[in-house]
Amino acid sequence: MKLRKVTAASAAVLALALSATACGGDSKDNGSGSGSSGGGKIKIGIKYDQPGLGLKEPDGSFSGFDVDVATYVAKQLGYKPDQIEFVETKSADRENALSRGDVKIIAATYSINDERKKKVDFAGPYLLAHQDLLVKKDSKVSQATDLNGEKLCSVTGSTSAQNVKDDFAPKAQLKQNAGYSECIAALQSGAVDAVTTDDSILAGFAAQDKYKGQFKLAGLKLSNENYGIGVKKGDTATLNKVNAALEKMVSDGSWQKAVDKNFGPAGYKNEPAPKIGVIVK
Repeated sequence: MKLRKVTAASAAVLALALSATACGGDSKDNGSGSGSSGGGKIKIGIKYDQPGLGLKEPDGSFSGFDVDVATYVAKQLGYKPDQIEFVETKSADRENALSRGDVKIIAATYSINDERKKKVDFAGPYLLAHQDLLVKKDSKVSQATDLNGEKLCSVTGSTSAQNVKDDFAPKAQLKQNAGYSECIAALQSGAVDAVTTDDSILAGFAAQDKYKGQFKLAGLKLSNENYGIGVKKGDTATLNKVNAALEKMVSDGSWQKAVDKNFGPAGYKNEPAPKIGVIVK
């Protein structure tokens, strides 16, 4: 009888401990990706201000190619759309956001380079972009040298416009604004003759309803930008899962559908989906 009482008591204690552990697990979930089976969430870093790539809409929803890629990847990792929390991740804070565990992965026009690879592991690449020019539909600018004597806009602190001036058009007149939205507005009004940055970013802006049909990409390849998904350094398990998800996204046609949906209206001639681990210099 004593043995039965002890067993029952032990069972009660064990049940209580298990219950406490389960509750404790939920309360400690920081949303950086604990798995969906327990009702957890995954935090994904994106840009909030890049139409066609990562944009927070007025109603609080998110749109863009990076958002579509991140949503697809999260699904393959076991998360439903309502288990995804998109976190604004500015360029200067991307490495820190991963190392602190603020986010599980980052999909935010994150170009892979040797310096960043010292601090971050990259899945992908999932898009090969190029520095390009955006001009008005009737513009005669077809190459970078045509910008000699013309007004070229880019964002303050960006190297894109300076690259054009240094390497192609030394007589170009550089105009710098706080953001690309201001550059696009200046192009629309005729205050500048061209805007330069990654072609994917330019295509995203040009595809907005208010700009459709007004601009065109020059189609130049002034640089190679291999976009990767940032993962915390050393998190090989997540890295491998994300790479597998990206491969599946390409093979089932979802990748091309996302490209067409987000960039198509600007006449963006995208490169074929890059092979995982292959960086184009």
